[in-house]
Amino acid sequence: MRFIIRAQLPTEVGNKMMGNPDSLKELEGYIKNVNAENAYFFEASGDRTMVFIANMERADQMAMIAEPLFTMGAKVEFHPVMVLEDLKKINESRLVTKSIS
Repeated sequence: MRFIIRAQLPTEVGNKMMGNPDSLKELEGYIKNVNAENAYFFEASGDRTMVFIANMERADQMAMIAEPLFTMGAKVEFHPVMVLEDLKKINESRLVTKSIS
């Protein structure tokens, strides 16, 4: 299942990370490790914020994905998401259900 993982870092932590090439290499390793499809970086509520798009097959993967972010002091959120193809499947299943009724 595809998820948006949103991590918000306190500004001070984010600023230190941006000034440290090793931290950026660690972040790059993290993105590869969680096999993120995409990664986005922006400001939200005055803090540095990261969003990753990744697939998870099992609920226990949440801990593996979140723990490195927690050690950075991040607030972490997981949001299951759909793409257009998923919406089309829902619509197709509704049509099948209606034709059976």
